[in-house]
Amino acid sequence: TMKGSVISVLVVLAVVDRLAGGLEHRSYDYTKYHTMDEISAWMNQMERENPDVVSSMIYGQTYENRNITLLKIGFKSTTPKKAVWMDCGIHAREWIAPAFCQHFVKEILGSYKTDSNVNMLFKNLDFYITPVLNMDGYIYSWRDKTTRLWRKSRSPGTGNCTCFGTDLNRNFYANWGMVGISRDCCSDIYNGPTALSEPEAKAVTDFLGAHQNEVLCYLTIHSYGQLILIPYGHPNISAPNYEELMEVGLAAAKAIKAVHGTSYKVGTAPDILYANSGTSRDFARLIRIPYSFTFELRDKGNYGFILPEDQIQPACEESYQGAMSIVNYVHDKNFKSAAITGTLATVF
Repeated sequence: TMKGSVISVLVVLAVVDRLAGGLEHRSYDYTKYHTMDEISAWMNQMERENPDVVSSMIYGQTYENRNITLLKIGFKSTTPKKAVWMDCGIHAREWIAPAFCQHFVKEILGSYKTDSNVNMLFKNLDFYITPVLNMDGYIYSWRDKTTRLWRKSRSPGTGNCTCFGTDLNRNFYANWGMVGISRDCCSDIYNGPTALSEPEAKAVTDFLGAHQNEVLCYLTIHSYGQLILIPYGHPNISAPNYEELMEVGLAAAKAIKAVHGTSYKVGTAPDILYANSGTSRDFARLIRIPYSFTFELRDKGNYGFILPEDQIQPACEESYQGAMSIVNYVHDKNFKSAAITGTLATVF
């Protein structure tokens, strides 16, 4: 019948539309976990819908030859701008982390036109945001129930080791191999055959090296534990600005608590979690990026890595305030004197 064929045409069109954009008409659900394909399509959409402030950059390939892509967000500038780095999903099973990166992007893009503070951040800073760093591992963690708790990359073991994967957050050139690692390639905290053996860790290292003088703040997002970790992971090494990092971290924890009452602890990994080495947070601080933090999002182990979807929104809302507390501090410290001069010029 005519009616039947019209309905089937509409159904086909709806399916085609879903496949084409996947996410058109603002239908993206930030309160659900998304596959890598959906996140990649979402990244394309963010760039397409916000061409004035969003561009993407491929800065490396994973072991399985996927493009590691970041979103660069901020007002365009002919000269290099200071920047904030954020990566999520270095550990595959920590699904709340990529969800947070997406929430963060949604929030800043949704507010820079109306919120004068975010507008100022966009003027003075660029945000470099990698929603999923360990793409191979993330895709593997979505395969089935048996792979859901996969943590590492997907590169094969070397020599006669038949296990897969290196812990990317033990593979950076920062006290590599010293504490909190395993030399057994079947371990979840295997630090790789050598420092930077993994292309994902090498990609971040190369990008940061090339932008070392621009990046002021390094935020790497994990779960779980409700912690803000500052450098260093080695118990006998202290960051030169330890006191200030603690102060900034505690202010962020306070901002987090104000949203839904969630308590976060602040400190170095050996003080509040466990000693570790070869982490990206430590590497960033070692190459003189002054403000480097690891966020461990909800919860404290009740659900652990399998955080229910009904907690995505509250977890992201609170962590957003924590991250913004740090970003605002870093911005103001670097730009406030200039801002005050500008204000005086306006007054007179």
